[in-house]
Amino acid sequence: MKKFLLFFVALVCATTMMNSCREESTDGKVNDFRIRRGTNLSHWLSQSEERGEARRQHIQEDDFERLEQLGFDFVRIPIDEVQFWDEEGDQLPEAWNLLTNALDLAVKHHLRAIVDLHIIRSHYFNAENEGGANANTLFTSEEAQQNLVDMWYQLSDALKGYSTDSVAYEFMNEPVAEDHEQWNQLIAKVHKALREREPQRTLVIGSNRWQGYETMKYLKVPEGDKNIVLSFHYYNPMLLTHYGAWWTPLGKYKGKVNYPGVLVSKEDYEAAPDSIKSQLEPFTQQEWNIDRIRADFKDAIEAAKKYGLQLFCGEWGVYEPVDRELAYKWTKDMLSVFDEYDIAWTTWCYDADFGFWDQKKNDYKDKGLVDILTSGKKLGD
Repeated sequence: MKKFLLFFVALVCATTMMNSCREESTDGKVNDFRIRRGTNLSHWLSQSEERGEARRQHIQEDDFERLEQLGFDFVRIPIDEVQFWDEEGDQLPEAWNLLTNALDLAVKHHLRAIVDLHIIRSHYFNAENEGGANANTLFTSEEAQQNLVDMWYQLSDALKGYSTDSVAYEFMNEPVAEDHEQWNQLIAKVHKALREREPQRTLVIGSNRWQGYETMKYLKVPEGDKNIVLSFHYYNPMLLTHYGAWWTPLGKYKGKVNYPGVLVSKEDYEAAPDSIKSQLEPFTQQEWNIDRIRADFKDAIEAAKKYGLQLFCGEWGVYEPVDRELAYKWTKDMLSVFDEYDIAWTTWCYDADFGFWDQKKNDYKDKGLVDILTSGKKLGD
């Protein structure tokens, strides 16, 4: 009897050790969530008042088929709290169905996808510029932070069936915390919560202050987790990429812009409205070119090397009114740097005011831009 008990105990211990090793190797596996070039399906499930039939028709299978044929390998899908939950926190079913249908179509057309929680009621990335910064309670409210975790619990429940090689989660877009450590602490909290539910899912984590390249050095990433992608956004120089944009002070500038080189001549500066001269002045002195882009990316590249993680530029692009030749020059420089440092990217965006496709006309808005975007490195190059 004693021999049997000893054998039984030994067997249990061996089984426990084997299970432990199996869990460790499974949890330690690096997903095959490889990405290279994509676009944002913006102003659909995010930043849009469309509902009902208009929203259902906005993105269809032919959009995914088109992106596949063009050579894109993934999409980023921004979603907003107001489209997925009402003010009482109850789910709004149609948006959930549209999201899962989009992910099904992405899989069908060999496109990976990042689900990006873009705007939530307790945090809007542009509140500071629109006079509502006090509405951002996320970083000072435990309740708001728990609501964010709860939203991701529900998203996980709905999306966990998708392969970890196909679908990733970006748990918040462009955080704007007063202190970098506030964002780092929230990263740790949401990361822990999601890892308890989905140990293997690829998570996309961006830097503080609008996912700025210059704040990547302050980012603290959970140690030992290789299924993380680091993300930053880049629209510099804003005077070029947002020329004529009504929502920025620089959009009031109507003079000539140059690229590469010094963006604004002294003559054009003098002729500009006095109200924007203080913001315009740096563009009369600084050179903007591919070397400046490389220098700006340095901290982001170093952060990715430090943690041994993939680097991803989740937003970059040029507003429609920008002179096309200038837009093309800047885009080519951006692609050169992306290719040089193996940085994945999604343009902002597919079919809105920075986009290349016109849904109403069912035609290319800017075929020249598409040709440039699809000329760089493909996945696997």
